[in-house]
Amino acid sequence: MPGRRGRATRQRLLERTAEMLRTETYRDLKVIDIAREAGTSPATFYQYFADVEAAILVLAEDMAVDAEKLVQIVADGDWKGKAGWRTSLALADGFVEFWDQHRPVLRVVELTTTEGDRRFRTIRVQLLNAVTVELAKVTEGVQAEGKNLGVDATANAGVVVTLLANVAAHHSGFEAWDMPIDKVRTSLARHVYWGITGQKPPVAD
Repeated sequence: MPGRRGRATRQRLLERTAEMLRTETYRDLKVIDIAREAGTSPATFYQYFADVEAAILVLAEDMAVDAEKLVQIVADGDWKGKAGWRTSLALADGFVEFWDQHRPVLRVVELTTTEGDRRFRTIRVQLLNAVTVELAKVTEGVQAEGKNLGVDATANAGVVVTLLANVAAHHSGFEAWDMPIDKVRTSLARHVYWGITGQKPPVAD
């Protein structure tokens, strides 16, 4: 196990990798370039990571842990009436902020998942599944009160999470089409609220 200085070096290498992913594709990243940006040598890089992809995998794993805050928005939120609308808005905001924060790593996760890399696919499933499970619990609670009946809670939650993830991933494209982010946010929250509660949103602000 690395000591304090070793952990600091490893973290610096991860930070530089994440920064460089913002301007370069991951296949263009070179160990020598990351090491140079981190003020160390390729030999030092290889003490911690087998290759660039291994470093990105660590970043992806850390990102999946950070997604717990999305789960907490669902679990801690009140889903009834106007409070439920505010929770839906908070979840929409949470997804957009999460995607903006982790966009470079998420881009790699999406690409490698499409290519069939099971390591990154597992992380993607972990990231989205936790929110899906929590939303399914909320849907089941709503159904226990006689609302939003006739839908499968898990399938319903999965569709809502997919919508959240895709809009969050492409919201800059909506803005490029002259769709302001606040309008996109409101529309996304309406779909979340209706999908989970089966009710028309009580407020649309």
